[in-house]
Amino acid sequence: MISFYNEYVGGYLILLLLVPTGIYFTFKFKFLQISHFRHALRLVAGKYSKKDETGDVSHFKALTTALSGTVGTGNIVGVSLAIYLGGPGAIFWLWVTGFFGMMLKMVECTLAQIFRKVNDDGSISGGPMYYIEIGLKEKLGRFAKPLALVFAGAAALCTLGTGNMAQANSISDVLLTSYNVPILVTGIILAVLVLLIIVGGLKRIANVTSTLVPFMAALYFLSAIIVIGVHWRDIPSAFGLIISDAFTGTAATGGFVGSTFIMTLVWGVRRGLFSNEAGQGSAPMAHAAAKTEHPMREGFVASLEPMVDTLIICTLTALVVIISGAWTSGIQGVGMTIEGFQEGMGRVGLGGFATHVVTLGLLLFAFSTIISWSYYGSRAIQYIFSDKAIKPYYFIFALFTFFGAIWGIDIVWNFVDMVITFMTIPNLIALLLLAPVMTKEVKRYKEFLRKEKLMGRN
Repeated sequence: MISFYNEYVGGYLILLLLVPTGIYFTFKFKFLQISHFRHALRLVAGKYSKKDETGDVSHFKALTTALSGTVGTGNIVGVSLAIYLGGPGAIFWLWVTGFFGMMLKMVECTLAQIFRKVNDDGSISGGPMYYIEIGLKEKLGRFAKPLALVFAGAAALCTLGTGNMAQANSISDVLLTSYNVPILVTGIILAVLVLLIIVGGLKRIANVTSTLVPFMAALYFLSAIIVIGVHWRDIPSAFGLIISDAFTGTAATGGFVGSTFIMTLVWGVRRGLFSNEAGQGSAPMAHAAAKTEHPMREGFVASLEPMVDTLIICTLTALVVIISGAWTSGIQGVGMTIEGFQEGMGRVGLGGFATHVVTLGLLLFAFSTIISWSYYGSRAIQYIFSDKAIKPYYFIFALFTFFGAIWGIDIVWNFVDMVITFMTIPNLIALLLLAPVMTKEVKRYKEFLRKEKLMGRN
């Protein structure tokens, strides 16, 4: 039943809503993700930050927390899976999802700041459930709250699947493949470690992720550059293959079974969404807690996520898999990525390190994703039930970490693809309905920047 829904319902609903919504906002706001790119970088660097601003964490920590929730198995396993099922052309549609996803992230995280809630203890709660309930109250009336509850319920489910079980499953799989570690042992250790960190709340999570994310990104980046550098002559042909196959599908070659255009398109968009989560509504929960008095600023910061996650890290993985020839090996999942790194790094005498690089990268990517998604889940549970339900939720979350590690890969990934749509569709509908609010905020912030420039402060 889950497979049927993913194949014939959910996948096409996402296709019809996700990219068109991103295109709509991109043209409506005149490619704001490009024109204000430099401004976004300066915000992350802390140029405009003030300690006394309302919020729990800095722009940088909000970004790394959200990035750690997106930079995960989608960048290593998801890319290989997209190529395995949709061919190299799937990467082109993954890029499309990433580019327009920058605009979607900007919109949803700006709205999360506008409609966020300051709790009694001074902490911040925010996300789609709040901008659906508060922002759409006039348009939807008594239906706003039920729609917000639908999203929050889907988010709670999704935290157990997308940000937890899928990551834990990939960790246990790579440890079993690379080091023959029993999945039961991995499941127990992983569940205990996750529980120890997440009970500390957002600030502890942010401290861990702000350390892990830069380190793991640098390690993976350097290793991929080695492989790509070895095959530098093949880079133009790899890009040519990606672009040509995006519109024609891929004929069977080597261990690859071949794909049609529609399969290439669907798998590119689906894995793109899983990778950067733009439009899904998860990242706004982290960005709502950032310290700023200008909602639009956090929107600009959030727009950088799909660029880092999809346009950079996913592209590195794709190039490694394609130029090394690993995509025709017939190997599925993380094994294809390992094969690509082994082939490339082996040419410079580092083949023995390839398995360790992919394994360590996947471990850090996936583990940071798990702990970040625990925060998203706690916000959803808090919204549905109240603060008292958060601690019980943490124990349930750790239990599902264990289940994800020991269950089969098929049921885990099918469950993941299903619950993603339950979050994304209500969120995209809300973004479209709240377009006038976003338009007003864009105009207000542009006017603020203009005045700051005239006064020599920008």
